[in-house]
Amino acid sequence: MHETEMSVIARQLPQGIHERGKEIRTFTPKFGIINERRNQLHEVIRLSGMNLIINETDHPLVIKVASIQAARMQIYFIDNDDFFQRKYLLRDGSGNEFTDNDERSIFYVRGVMETVKKLKWIPDLIHCHGWMTALAPLYIKKHYRGDPCFKNSKIIYSVYNDDFEQPFGKDFVRKLKIDGITPKDTAHIEKGADFKSLSKVAIDFSDGVIQGSSEIHPEVRQYAQQKGNIPFLDYQPEEVYIDAFNDFYDQILTK
Repeated sequence: MHETEMSVIARQLPQGIHERGKEIRTFTPKFGIINERRNQLHEVIRLSGMNLIINETDHPLVIKVASIQAARMQIYFIDNDDFFQRKYLLRDGSGNEFTDNDERSIFYVRGVMETVKKLKWIPDLIHCHGWMTALAPLYIKKHYRGDPCFKNSKIIYSVYNDDFEQPFGKDFVRKLKIDGITPKDTAHIEKGADFKSLSKVAIDFSDGVIQGSSEIHPEVRQYAQQKGNIPFLDYQPEEVYIDAFNDFYDQILTK
């Protein structure tokens, strides 16, 4: 499996933050290239069985879990046969982006939220990595804002150099809308969502923004830096980013 900058951070960061005294939970899509037997994934029956309706279609939510023994951490996997049981991540074998990547993102984000609710966890801070998670700040601050699990949660969004090429269609806003979300909230993406506009929605509803790659889309970087009420952490090299992120978490938590 090819390692990306984001995948390395998503593996090393939780362990590093855990070692600095914070309790961590990690969620990721259960992409088809993840070997369930080798990584000893197993379904959590008490959490599975929910259906999420996206674009007027029911999609069963399946939760699987695995442990990283060296880090003393559990990883929760959001799974669904329609969205994630494929040989590839975001593009097919010919290099074309999957046409339902918008619905895959919606399902993943909502799946994480509903799982956290079922577990009755109350996260102090939620760190979202990359565009696949871009709707999480919007959902948490609007749809889940009165929920006991999320009403006091702080949100950090990391922007990576993971631009997608094919914009989501004009029906994207209709697909993502649930109670609490207004046209004003989705103004950036009302006519469809490209990487820039989707990133701006994530930034608007975050409490802090991190530049996760050494180079990111310049317009997105400028937008994040100009949000004077939202702290921005510049790119941090490999040898220092865990301590830098940990300090940034503390800054956001005490804001």
